[in-house]
Amino acid sequence: MTDGVAPGEREPSELSLGELRAERARLQADEDAVSYVRRLAQGRLDLVRAEKRHRRSGGHLDVHDELAEVLAGQVGGGSARPPRSTEVPVDHPMLADLDARCERLRFDDLSELDGAGLDALEGELDAFEHGCSAQRHALFGRIDALTADLVRRYRDGAASVDGLLDD
Repeated sequence: MTDGVAPGEREPSELSLGELRAERARLQADEDAVSYVRRLAQGRLDLVRAEKRHRRSGGHLDVHDELAEVLAGQVGGGSARPPRSTEVPVDHPMLADLDARCERLRFDDLSELDGAGLDALEGELDAFEHGCSAQRHALFGRIDALTADLVRRYRDGAASVDGLLDD
């Protein structure tokens, strides 16, 4: 993907205003789903790493206390983009992929995993999270290109705010 256009995609300037808005909305929904699943993966990764820290110190992980800390750490970070309502279906392919990986590597049995099992789970979650990040980056590039063209159209008079009322 260069300048927000992947092979097979049309340049933003080639899209009608309706197509541009529709593609941008679709990609924003895709990014919302990727971001949501990425945050889930990060939270699970944080719990795995907490389990490893607790084992090194000879203690036991209290999942409830650690979960509260993980969730508190997730507040305020992330994208500078304004938040949108996110509705990710429970059967979303990325969510199903994450759940399948966690099931295969026994995430639900964290306290019973040996060191090698924890390492494998951590590696898998870390790779998955990095894949989500790369996918988000690509989506942002395209969304930004579409947004820039939309702004250009408004600025140049090719589109008007009044047209939004017709949609």
